[in-house]
Amino acid sequence: MKKYVVVGSGLFGSVFAYEAAKRGNKVIVLEKRNHVGGNIFTKEIEGIQVHMYGAHIFHTKMKRIWDYVHQFAEFNNYVNSPIANFNGEIYNLPFNMNTFNKLWGVKTPDEAKAKIKEQKEYMKIAGDPHNLEEQAISLIGPDVYEKLVKGYTEKQWGMSATELPAFIIRRLPVRFTYDNNYFSDPYQGIPVGGYTQIIEKLLNSELISVETGVDFLKKRDNYLDSETKVIFTGMIDQYFDYTLGELEYRSLRFESEIVDCDNYQGNAVVNYTDAKTPFTRIIEHKHFEFGKGNKGKTVITHEYPKNWQRGDDPYYPINNQKNKTLYKKYTEMAARKAPNVIFGGRLGQYRYYNMDQTIMAALQVVKNEFGD
Repeated sequence: MKKYVVVGSGLFGSVFAYEAAKRGNKVIVLEKRNHVGGNIFTKEIEGIQVHMYGAHIFHTKMKRIWDYVHQFAEFNNYVNSPIANFNGEIYNLPFNMNTFNKLWGVKTPDEAKAKIKEQKEYMKIAGDPHNLEEQAISLIGPDVYEKLVKGYTEKQWGMSATELPAFIIRRLPVRFTYDNNYFSDPYQGIPVGGYTQIIEKLLNSELISVETGVDFLKKRDNYLDSETKVIFTGMIDQYFDYTLGELEYRSLRFESEIVDCDNYQGNAVVNYTDAKTPFTRIIEHKHFEFGKGNKGKTVITHEYPKNWQRGDDPYYPINNQKNKTLYKKYTEMAARKAPNVIFGGRLGQYRYYNMDQTIMAALQVVKNEFGD
């Protein structure tokens, strides 16, 4: 039997704890917040499963991962189809024939492609795009960019689109079909009853003990000895007390409220893509479960992006070259100074992971650790 301390009870830490305990190992899970689940934590309010840290839609191309999560919850068939509100005008996301028809009146894919080509040629962007603005215009032209990308993206990242790397926008789908499904993954849905149950089931073992409200970095000496291995899912730079400098993140602020109506906006996610609106989107949680919840009540959340500073929750790593270089230095320091620590998850590996990628990364650590 080995001993593990898992710092963080999000998906990465909880999957590792479950797999380690399944193999007969003792695990202590330490969580800084007063609840388990990390950012996928859901809480029932007015009969509605509220995503307390932003919208989480599970989606994957990997049947293995889809089957894996189905051990712990039943999933509904929710399909992510967000819409955009630009100064009161409504557009479909991702960019598709519905979007192009609303913008230009085009009806066929050839007409839409011709319009985008005409706009791109007018903008005279040659060669490989140098920044997000050039990348976006080269994909969908200036009309779509100005209305549906520029304001939202600059709010989200807190900087001009001309300062952001081109790769950020490459993951945004553009389709020449009348299809509002944001993801192309064959498997997607929301767990019936919320995400918290998944974490609770992962951690339900006699070999796993869970302690919430514990800041591991302030009490690490209480948990460490020569026989204990650590799975650390917090910020790798914070683990080393920012010795080499701070990695950069974007943070979020959420404002949730109960509204006295049955249906506030008609969709789970509405993005506000103009520059003046201070929030990026409004989430109406009951639509994730097709209207389930108390009639006459709904719960909405305004999502505000913000600069990260120490003490804030970090949400998005800023993967520019400067931060990639600094992260590499931290991994080299970890190999020298913390050989008994495995850094995992979005923050430990300084990488933007979707939920399926987080599970896959955790299972890879399990394979490396236990050989099966």
